Amino acid sequence: MQCTGSARAAAVLAEHRTKRLVTGGPRGLAAQAAALIAQHGLDDTTYIYDLGNTMRLFRAWRAALPRVQPFYAVKCNPEPALMKLLAALGAGFDCASKAELEAVAAMGVPKDLVIFAHPCKRPCDLRYARDTGVSLTTFDTESELAKVSGAYPGIQLVLRIRCDDPEARCPLGLKYGANPEDARKLLAAAAALNLAVVGVSFHVGSGCKNLGAYSAAIATARGVFDIGAEVGHDMRLLDIGGGFTGHFDVHGHVQFGDIARTINTAIGEHFPVESGVRVIAEPGRYFAETSAALIAPVYGKRDRPTASGAVHKDYWLTDGLYGSFNCILYDDQKPQPLVLRSPLLPEVPEAQEEQQGLAVTHESTLWGPTCDSADYVYKDVQLPELRNGDFLMFCNVGAYTVAGACDFNGISMTNPTKFYVFSGQAVDEAEEVEGSEEEEANEQESEEGGKAA
Repeated sequence: MQCTGSARAAAVLAEHRTKRLVTGGPRGLAAQAAALIAQHGLDDTTYIYDLGNTMRLFRAWRAALPRVQPFYAVKCNPEPALMKLLAALGAGFDCASKAELEAVAAMGVPKDLVIFAHPCKRPCDLRYARDTGVSLTTFDTESELAKVSGAYPGIQLVLRIRCDDPEARCPLGLKYGANPEDARKLLAAAAALNLAVVGVSFHVGSGCKNLGAYSAAIATARGVFDIGAEVGHDMRLLDIGGGFTGHFDVHGHVQFGDIARTINTAIGEHFPVESGVRVIAEPGRYFAETSAALIAPVYGKRDRPTASGAVHKDYWLTDGLYGSFNCILYDDQKPQPLVLRSPLLPEVPEAQEEQQGLAVTHESTLWGPTCDSADYVYKDVQLPELRNGDFLMFCNVGAYTVAGACDFNGISMTNPTKFYVFSGQAVDEAEEVEGSEEEEANEQESEEGGKAA
């Protein structure tokens, strides 16, 4: 008997021993982190994944963008539990390498729910795609067409065009995406090689907030579709890329803002339902960012006098720029530290924490664990005095963090300890709490049909 999507979701939660939490806000996560520290004696970087947020984000996506099927961008965070839950809920996957394709294949994801979304593929990755029957990939140059023609002429192609949002957190168009005025030449070149182009993709940039970027890109894609049809291609897929953020408001509702409305309007105008065009997207940050928190212990400290006579505090953490905090350099993130006193240490006297009702803080530097003097998380951050064994917690660090880590100096930062929770709501405020994680998963049965709409 075939397993339903809701049963698969419940199985993922059970497989990862997911613990039920009432709330997944900072206070709820801090309480859970303290319990884990006390239970396991944690003394290294640890991630807490909230799969409740992942499920809420998936539901919100389906409600806000009913015609757009999400293909999770694996590069954002290849966390197996997160990916398995998204697969169970009906998401597809955007892969960019053999390793990512292998990870998705190991979960049994159907080939029609995978796009090899790398416009300039390494030959070894392209051979793997051919040998395993991956059916869809992107391109943006004649060079790539020649490569595909020689190695895997049977794969279906999607032309990636450049449609930048100049205000995006991470613009991508300088490296990938053909200029729209070059589309006819590229589409004709594909036809001359007997390669099948079936659609158009774009990526406005990671962290896009410009409404006009999506509407302009979709309108441009329509023009490229028409050129493709003129050249003789069967154009039937629109991939609107990524750039989405998935944050919750004070009530625990996903903040889509007007972007969903803008996208729906543009799709309806340029690719109406009767056109039969399939629409997908490649969200990564949207699903991953708020689905994870990180705790890192302090394991070294020093007082450093300054010219003004004040004392500057230096603290060493088990993670840094070579680990998850590479996001500060490469993704322009600014994760905020929250103090988490260790339950394994004596309580800090109230007089030490506050004076006249005000928190006592010191100018501090957070150093990473490697020997590189450039390995620091923050300088000149205000923090109360910390002890060896206290922790700092960073919320909303699931996107482009551990995925970009390395083990420089032989210090392991690519495989942190992980725990899994399922919160009833995304914020700490006391609101009506939904059912257990099994009930949450089972509620999908009436909504889900195995695939997103």
